[in-house]
Amino acid sequence: MNFIVIAILAAIFLLILIYNALVSKRNMVENALSQIDVQLKRRSDLIPKLVEVVKGYAKHERGLLKDITEARSAMLRASSIREKASADANISEGLKRFFAIAESYPKLKANKNFLALQEEISSTENRIAYARQFYNDMVMAYNTMLAQFPYNLVAMMFSFKPAEFFKTGGMKK
Repeated sequence: MNFIVIAILAAIFLLILIYNALVSKRNMVENALSQIDVQLKRRSDLIPKLVEVVKGYAKHERGLLKDITEARSAMLRASSIREKASADANISEGLKRFFAIAESYPKLKANKNFLALQEEISSTENRIAYARQFYNDMVMAYNTMLAQFPYNLVAMMFSFKPAEFFKTGGMKK
């Protein structure tokens, strides 16, 4: 009789440990995603400043600036990871194209505000890349845990779902 009680208590204790480990991993994934959101918001806040500085110099690049601004709007509206990843890729690609084109505007390249914004955007792009990598690492650890025995049994019992990776694509036209 004592053995049965001890076995039941041990099983309940193990169930609690596994459940808590799954919750912890899921929360780490959610935290990592929020860190991406912070950096994406930071970059989105820089875009209007960039557009304002560039307006007087790069009159011929209005279409590209419009594309970047539209991608920024899509980023702010994005609710799913897939939408955020797509908007992120579009903004990154647009900014790369824009900064490559900006090389042909010597006065713009010499503008202190432009140079400061370019440096801040470049720094933010690096932070986004790091945050995205960290998020994907957390997703991999969480999804791996969901697939491993005995975690998979507890995950099924409590409806834990795999997390989606933050995948990037190219600029859409």
